[in-house]
Amino acid sequence: MHNTNFTAAKKPTMKKAFITDTIAALFILLFVYAALSKLTEFHKFKIQLGQSPLLTSFTALAAWLTPAVEIIISLLLLLEKYRLLALHFSLGLMSMFTTYIITITKFSTYIPCSCGGILQDMTWNQHLLFNLGFVVLGCCSIIFYDNRSQPSSTLPTSLLQQNSPADQLSHRSTDYLAP
Repeated sequence: MHNTNFTAAKKPTMKKAFITDTIAALFILLFVYAALSKLTEFHKFKIQLGQSPLLTSFTALAAWLTPAVEIIISLLLLLEKYRLLALHFSLGLMSMFTTYIITITKFSTYIPCSCGGILQDMTWNQHLLFNLGFVVLGCCSIIFYDNRSQPSSTLPTSLLQQNSPADQLSHRSTDYLAP
């Protein structure tokens, strides 16, 4: 009888783990693809960054830092020990990219695209929606990751707590001492 309660408590945990692992894999694919695209066309990427009115002063640093951060986050996402931290970094990076897109489209007349691969073929609105989708995925992954080690709230905690035989004996022995 206790085994069914244990299985019921594990099922939502496994589902949450699958969701967070899938989102982590999507971030890895996105960041590795984006980093490799930037590095394979590094000269073009650096020129496009230099044309950005917001990044002109930081072109050299941003050109190396952006793909490096994407690769480092991807490596951290592969390691279970650092996955939650890496999910936070992923959310932060995607939030920064999204903020950049909003800022550059609202306040600049010239809008260079420094994205590589198929991402450069998107319109700015498509790119914004794409990034917002990953921001939402990042939020969901952190919420599910934080809760996946906790028992499901739909089960009463009394069903999840199992007393050992020693605990049961100690409770019985105190019952005899009561007046």
